[in-house]
Amino acid sequence: MSNANLPERGGSPFGRKAVLGMVVIGFAAFFAMLYFLSVGDTGRKDSDGQAHAAANGLNGYSGLVQLLEAEGYEVSRSRLQSGLETGGLLVLTPPAYYDAEELTEILQKRAYIGPTLIIAPKWMTFGFPPDVPDEVTDKVRDGWIQLGSPWTPDWLEEVEAPFAVDAEIYGARNYEEFEALEDDPEALAAAEAELAEQLKRRDTSWQGLSMSGKLPDPRIAGIEQAGDKDVLVSDAAGRALAVSYWGADEFGYSDDTEQITVVVEPDLMNNYGVADADRAALAIALVQQAGYGQDYPVTFDLTLNGFGGSVNLLTLAFRPPFLAATLCLIVAMLIVGWRAFKRFGPPVASGPAIAFGKSQLVSNGAGLIMRAGRLRLLAEPYVDLSARRLADALGLVKPDPQAIDTALAVRLPEEPSYSQRAANLRAATKPSEILRAAKALKELEGKLGK
Repeated sequence: MSNANLPERGGSPFGRKAVLGMVVIGFAAFFAMLYFLSVGDTGRKDSDGQAHAAANGLNGYSGLVQLLEAEGYEVSRSRLQSGLETGGLLVLTPPAYYDAEELTEILQKRAYIGPTLIIAPKWMTFGFPPDVPDEVTDKVRDGWIQLGSPWTPDWLEEVEAPFAVDAEIYGARNYEEFEALEDDPEALAAAEAELAEQLKRRDTSWQGLSMSGKLPDPRIAGIEQAGDKDVLVSDAAGRALAVSYWGADEFGYSDDTEQITVVVEPDLMNNYGVADADRAALAIALVQQAGYGQDYPVTFDLTLNGFGGSVNLLTLAFRPPFLAATLCLIVAMLIVGWRAFKRFGPPVASGPAIAFGKSQLVSNGAGLIMRAGRLRLLAEPYVDLSARRLADALGLVKPDPQAIDTALAVRLPEEPSYSQRAANLRAATKPSEILRAAKALKELEGKLGK
């Protein structure tokens, strides 16, 4: 038989040490992936602008965590469901749209496990607009946000008795009244000025737990009628800002249940609040009152805010009954690895050394545009592409800019219009300006869930 029909063989491009190094690194990376997945760390930023214990924005509680640690508390931030079963003080910061039935189930269990402190969210938040000057953007730290309109979450009222409270925002704008004045600019401006003046004169003082001070914002979340709950902190008008509750027979709870504390005015404890010495002292006092003193450990839950993990897969793999299968898998991997080092001859050469395809074509095209300095030519096509995506997300038939602006004004009233962002992209000339304007358009798609 002639050797002309046999496939050609080439030398191995890697030495044995290089292959061994790649196998070891890959093995370690695989187990690292299992670990990070198990603890819920999948790359999402902790400081994402939401109201939880890992956030650095005004509405976050990272300042409270640091404050309690400085006071000598045993503080932890839990990403596991098992953290909800701690016998110490559990601090819950549910997001605005959290399911009331799930929260009720958690509180019913906590009534017989340990004390619970619930801090309700209050602020709508948004990032900094793309037209902010560079000197301001450079000073903005990761996780910083801007506060929008205040509101109270529905789950405060929808959780089952006895945990439900009827909270409202006092001093906020009446949207129905202002909408009725949209056709009369002068009357609308006068109403805005009158509201601003009222807020300046509004009494923002609070008192409770033998302390007093002032809130950082005149728009206050409070409870008009606390009912059977103990009022811990109240405002100048007597409305409850923080309440606590113990079990009662009429709701099926015995007298030996654990205390549940609800803070409906988060500006008493968030980063916005603890920037003031009086409010910082009150925040510590509320934690002490909710957790029966300083001896109880404090656990800030992050699972309700989307940072939940599961049982550690790496640990689970080395526990019975999975231990036998894990050992067999390790032995099999060692045998396969040893066999690969003792293979017969070099591998059969097949295929080109450099793969061709769509990815390579895109990479070459992008490199050519960058080398030619023609990045600005991508602005108009990107604007058209973004319009089509936004129209699809908003359910519009055609990607008409005016129609997109009208729909966005309803869905995202606080955000700049699509036309304004598109104009910024068209007017951009420097690469940094083009990228910033393009990110602003992409941000709209993200907020619409595109």
